[in-house]
Amino acid sequence: MVATLYVYGFMLLQTASTWDLRTMLSTMGTLARIVVLILFILSIYSFGVMIDRALMYSAARKQSRVFVQQVAGALREGKLDEAISIAERNKKSHIAKVVATGLSEFQSASQQVSDAEVIDAAKRGLERSVAIVHAEMKRGLSALATIGSTAPFVGLFGTVAGIINAFKGIQAEKATGLSAVAGGIAEALVTTAFGLLVAVPAVWAYNYFTNKVEAFDVEMDNSSMELINYFILRRGGKK
Repeated sequence: MVATLYVYGFMLLQTASTWDLRTMLSTMGTLARIVVLILFILSIYSFGVMIDRALMYSAARKQSRVFVQQVAGALREGKLDEAISIAERNKKSHIAKVVATGLSEFQSASQQVSDAEVIDAAKRGLERSVAIVHAEMKRGLSALATIGSTAPFVGLFGTVAGIINAFKGIQAEKATGLSAVAGGIAEALVTTAFGLLVAVPAVWAYNYFTNKVEAFDVEMDNSSMELINYFILRRGGKK
């Protein structure tokens, strides 16, 4: 039945020269308009998340490149305070956030006698920092996944509403011609298409940004391991 209605809709769009999107929206019932409004809000929200994440990841990447170059020299010279200051100047860098936390934990625990306690404290601080930064990087991605998975079903709900409206048109007109079901078919076509239009970019963006976050996680883990090795060598060199 649904396939038949789509065929009728295609025929209608081909034969009625005055039938456009505005005409379709004007023939929609209240329920279908609510569905379109919901999908429109979801699309605006998803594009807002995409822009926010893209700007955040771009800034993190740029500042991380600058930070790595600057902090390497400070660490080679043993200037931990300067390294922390460099990290604070690059607050958008995911690597800088992790390194700053590790250096702060190492400095605060350096007064302890046992080297193992100092290293363990630094490790715990790095692990906490990585988890926090990971959560910040992933913020909003779950919403994209939800929109991508539910928007087609919201559009399908509008399709069902359109089919119901088409049957109501048949009953009201006491006829089975194309004009009797035109409004319902329009609702079915528009809501389904709009649902897919909202879902597809959200799914693509979710997959793309998820890969970005995974790459950032690898970089933070590598930085943490290198920093722990640096702490071990530094404590060993003081003996």
